[in-house]
Amino acid sequence: QVQLVESGGGLVQAGGSVRLSCAASGRTLSNYAMGWFRQAPGKEREFVAAITWSGHSTDYADSVKGRFTISRDNAKKMVWLQMNSLKPEDTGVYYCAADFGRSSSARTSSGNYDYWGQGTQVTVSS
Repeated sequence: QVQLVESGGGLVQAGGSVRLSCAASGRTLSNYAMGWFRQAPGKEREFVAAITWSGHSTDYADSVKGRFTISRDNAKKMVWLQMNSLKPEDTGVYYCAADFGRSSSARTSSGNYDYWGQGTQVTVSS
């Protein structure tokens, strides 16, 4: 199995940028597709971004397209989410997740993911 630890969250003004990191330990990260999800207070967890095991394919929620970028480095066992032009509606707890398997397409459903981190809070002030 794989353990995931997120970091990089915090308080940022609208229009600002934040880079979230997800450090993986345990099994080889290249065996896993990776994703980022978020949960705002009183709302269900929602998909944000995903990347295949190779990094060749990515997918994004419509609400973050053009502003967020997911990337990975399998050798370093790291996944990142670069978030630019942040909006107050981006506020929430952001979770890193791992999906065992080498699918050629990025996974957007939380049900596909086998392992989750503890989350990191991102608060965007207006």
